[in-house]
Amino acid sequence: MSTAAAAEKSSGGFLGWIERVGNKVPHPAIIFLALIVGVIVLSAVLAWADVSVTTEVAEPEDTTVSQEYNGGTTYPSLDHEPEETIPEYTVRTETIEVESLLSGDGIRYIFTTAVQNFNDFGVVAVILVAMIGVGVAEEAGLIAALIRKMVQVAPAGAITFIIVLLGGISSVASDAGYLVLIPLGAAAFASLGRNPLVGIAAAYAGVSASFFVNILITPADGIITEVTNEIMAGVAPNAEPLNVTNNFYFAIVSTLFTAVVMTLLTERYIEPRAGKWDPAERPADAPVDHVPSGDELSHESRGLRMAGIYSLVAIAIISALTFLPNAPLRNPETGEIFGSSPFMSSLLFIISMLFLAAGLGYGSGSGSLTGATNVINAIIKTFNGLGGLIFLMLLIAQFIAFFNYSNISNVVATQLADLLGRADIGALPLLIGFILLVVVIDMIMPGVIPKWAIIAPIFIPLFYNLGIAPQTVLAAYRVGDGPVNVITPLMVYLPFIILVCQRYRASAGMGTVISMMIPYTVVVLVTWTLLFTGWYLLDIPWGPGSPVQLD
Repeated sequence: MSTAAAAEKSSGGFLGWIERVGNKVPHPAIIFLALIVGVIVLSAVLAWADVSVTTEVAEPEDTTVSQEYNGGTTYPSLDHEPEETIPEYTVRTETIEVESLLSGDGIRYIFTTAVQNFNDFGVVAVILVAMIGVGVAEEAGLIAALIRKMVQVAPAGAITFIIVLLGGISSVASDAGYLVLIPLGAAAFASLGRNPLVGIAAAYAGVSASFFVNILITPADGIITEVTNEIMAGVAPNAEPLNVTNNFYFAIVSTLFTAVVMTLLTERYIEPRAGKWDPAERPADAPVDHVPSGDELSHESRGLRMAGIYSLVAIAIISALTFLPNAPLRNPETGEIFGSSPFMSSLLFIISMLFLAAGLGYGSGSGSLTGATNVINAIIKTFNGLGGLIFLMLLIAQFIAFFNYSNISNVVATQLADLLGRADIGALPLLIGFILLVVVIDMIMPGVIPKWAIIAPIFIPLFYNLGIAPQTVLAAYRVGDGPVNVITPLMVYLPFIILVCQRYRASAGMGTVISMMIPYTVVVLVTWTLLFTGWYLLDIPWGPGSPVQLD
């Protein structure tokens, strides 16, 4: 049975309806074009209707600093350090009006800022810098080789956990996770006499159900952080911008926590339910995944050794620039490393360069990427693949800029914040409600970046006005974004996963995959939300200098 036929056969019921509706959802670029037009028209209608909101704003008063002198001398006293001045605040009433983008000023804004909006949108630079290192490592074959090696050396009793955890880590280069780990998970389980479909389920869950958390800083972290900062600039211009580690502690714990949860679920429920695999179910003409052997295997091993050496040299250089006294990546005034410092500000660049060093080492040792020209071509190939995403970023930059100019987000967020404040629902129930909303949207829009770009302009100002920090909203978004990925029919890799299943069971189809994955969605969503709730209640920082509550 072909993949298409299997999918057709399983296209009934609620999930079939989701698939049919989702297939009618236009390309994200078309969605953002429609949103831009919608914001322009809506701003004109609301401005014509004189829609506004009145709110109270606390502003610090101007203070005059005077030098105090001790009696009997004309020199200032240096007996003690001056105490920090605590500014006094004045509360004033401010009226926020919707600005029309179809007025004379609005039209001038649209035409004169289109280039500047994109130029100021730091996301594009983040994407390009981050993908230099990751792209070279992936093109050289390092990511795939690492995944194969770790699965190969993993103890039989730990193979499920290793596959799930590798899936979570592989989100730094998502293609490798889906295209390498999932077939490898099936083969690893089959070689141990276990059901290969369970190996596919474990790998798929690891890669996708907690996609937006990692023990590493990923390009997606940089992109989402920059989008959030763009929105916060219109909400609280004087607020400290988020850095890429704003959810780092939570992401590390979540990666390990969900890996343990999915491992237990796989071994205690999914595998017993799936039963023993009968090799007779495998089609006679099923393709076999390529397994390196002979010279190819020795080249791969040599490449991994060289990748390790190059990585250690790069780490030594970064360490010298960071940890030595008066090192340039320390804060030049306080000597801080992990707070406000050049090291933290350049973390994404540092990680990209570490990937670059490891990729160069692997390419040199294995012979897969040699010579400066081939390295440059690998980077160019990576950038070529980013064309669609960069065009999407161009549209998102305009959408956010127009939305901020119109003040629609401030008006809506202030009104909703007043309404919710009077309702006295509490921050935590609202955040859990937000997680569930993200889950629903994820069924028809699995992409991390487009989804955030649509909902963040409303919910970041809304929660900020309720006193909820943007990094807390981001943590909630991470929880809601992942679990449904494994059951939505709109996952772009679903046809490939069905095809891998059919290598081991000819009758497998969309229903086979989704029925295996539904328990992962339910259990991961519930347990991860409980982790988020406990983290919030215990007031544990989400990352370095990233508190749960607004300062």
